[in-house]
Amino acid sequence: MTIKGAYRIVPNKIPDLRGSFFEAFRAETLTEIIGYPFTVGQANYSVSRRNTMRGIHSTFLPPGQAKLVTCVRGAVLDVAVDLRVGSPTFGMYDLTPQDEESGTAVYLADGIGHAFLTLTDNACMNYLCSEAYVPGTMIEVNPLDPDIGIPWGLTEPPVMSEKDASAPTLAEAVSQGLLPTYEECLAHYAALGKRSADA
Repeated sequence: MTIKGAYRIVPNKIPDLRGSFFEAFRAETLTEIIGYPFTVGQANYSVSRRNTMRGIHSTFLPPGQAKLVTCVRGAVLDVAVDLRVGSPTFGMYDLTPQDEESGTAVYLADGIGHAFLTLTDNACMNYLCSEAYVPGTMIEVNPLDPDIGIPWGLTEPPVMSEKDASAPTLAEAVSQGLLPTYEECLAHYAALGKRSADA
C-alpha cells in the first residue's frame, strides 16, 4: 500500500471437499511487519445496507486505536486515508476491495483514517481494535471531501450518519487542530515497541 503504516493482508486459503480454511491473523507475523505488538483490546462488528458509507474515522492520541478490519459478509470498498499532519503521504488514500470470499484484511496504524462503502446489502465488517473505545476521542473527516478525492464510484447518494455527513473536511480538521502530527504518531509507535521490549 502507498501509506506507511497501512497494510493489506491477503490470506492463503486452503480448499478441500468441505470448503476452505485460512489464517486471518497471526500476532507474531503482524508484529514483525509493523514493528510492535498488535494487542486486541476490543472487537466490533458493523452491519450495513448496500450503499452505506462509514467514515473517515480515526482516534485521538492518546489513547489511539489501531485497527485490523475485515469484511466477513458481503462486499465493500475499503479506504485508508493518511490523517497524520506532516506525513509524506498526508491526505493520500489506499483502496482495498474486500469481500467474504477473499478474506482480505487491512491493518491501520494510529493516525490513519478508515472508511468504507458497502457494495451489497447486509454487509458485515469485523474490527479488531488495539484499545477499547473511549467516548469523545473519535476523529471524523468527511469522506466526500473533494480535496481528498476518493473515487467511490457512486451512482446515487450514499446512506450516511448525520455525524459523517457533517464532518469537517481535511483542511478544516487541520485548521481546528483535530489531527495528530506525523511526529506524534512515530513517537507513539516507538513507545509501543519499547513497551514490548521492556516487558
